[in-house]
Amino acid sequence: MNPFEEMQTFVRIVDAGSITKAAEQMDTVKSAVSRRLAELEKRLGVTLLTRTTRSQALTESGKVYYEQSMRIMDDLAEIEAGIKNEHCALAGKIKIAAPLSFGLRHLAPALRQFNLQHPQIHFDVDFNDRKIDLIEEGFDIAIRIANLSDSTLIARKITSIKPVICASPSYIEKHGEPATPHDLIHGHVRLRYNLIPEAWSFIDENGSDLSLKFETAISANNGDYLCDEAIAGRGILNSPDFICYQAIRSGELVPILRDYVKDRRLNAYAVYPQTRHLSKRVRRLVDFLADYFGDVPYWNLV
Repeated sequence: MNPFEEMQTFVRIVDAGSITKAAEQMDTVKSAVSRRLAELEKRLGVTLLTRTTRSQALTESGKVYYEQSMRIMDDLAEIEAGIKNEHCALAGKIKIAAPLSFGLRHLAPALRQFNLQHPQIHFDVDFNDRKIDLIEEGFDIAIRIANLSDSTLIARKITSIKPVICASPSYIEKHGEPATPHDLIHGHVRLRYNLIPEAWSFIDENGSDLSLKFETAISANNGDYLCDEAIAGRGILNSPDFICYQAIRSGELVPILRDYVKDRRLNAYAVYPQTRHLSKRVRRLVDFLADYFGDVPYWNLV
């Protein structure tokens, strides 16, 4: 086996997370992949992966070899793409994971705009609210809306998001508009997104933190559905502004308790593993998304 094929095999092992999964992806037997790794380590005279029956981890030499291998492979792919089409320097596949509502409402139009500039880019997108294991599942990047705590990832902020508490005019007419957060526990119902904390966060008249739970009318794992139910007058909605901004601008929903909403601004990030060398096409996409959305995005309500 030549050095480039050994390099490709090693990268596949790291990205797949195990020799067994790498063999499945390469449509070959585990013993063949294991033998190739052993031959590579013997030729280099170093251990690249420490392996147990349940896990594998890159050694320091392995990290260096992996990063350099990714750079070489990506550079080769881009060179070949440039030769095939001198007017389109960016080509190839970008595999992305994105939250469902944000992905369909906002990321999808952005990707279309990017494709107008770079038609040889092929997107493989997973719109899903579950947390993705980027390395094991082979994603180039993921879009995450959160306060990030995973130190194994590198993150680039692409835009800002704010929470909004709102209700329909028909709901307010029927139940009255709460003047303070404490009014919520008297005759009001909420529409609850399952993936946020059960207690809603506010600040009280003195600026102190306040957490409240009150009756739930509907629980769901999708913000668009809850927004539609809020428009129908089914309850009070606590939503990121990128979901409800159009309904608020049209008057279908009305912001409430603005002076009491705790400033828990979130950011949307493009994240990727520390061990992953970003290809030119992925770097260009991340730069494009940061420019496309900006720090004050088009859904901003202030």
